[in-house]
Amino acid sequence: VAARDEVRPDHRAWLSELVAAGTVLSTGPYADGSGALILVSAVDEDTARTLFQSDPFARAGLIDSARFTEWTPVMGAFTAS
Repeated sequence: VAARDEVRPDHRAWLSELVAAGTVLSTGPYADGSGALILVSAVDEDTARTLFQSDPFARAGLIDSARFTEWTPVMGAFTAS
């Protein structure tokens, strides 16, 4: 936990740059502390996986597991219409 707290500012700065670039659409931790959800816009899953290799948490070995799932929004805030 201490290592995660130490790296968190770099992780959030990295995410902020991606939000500004439009790559990260939304992000935030789960309320139960079990991890976080990060919605990204990427051409495919491999591109998303490669992107997250640059995450300061990943570079510091602080990610226990990750799940990448393609999602197709139909209605709401993340649709083109």
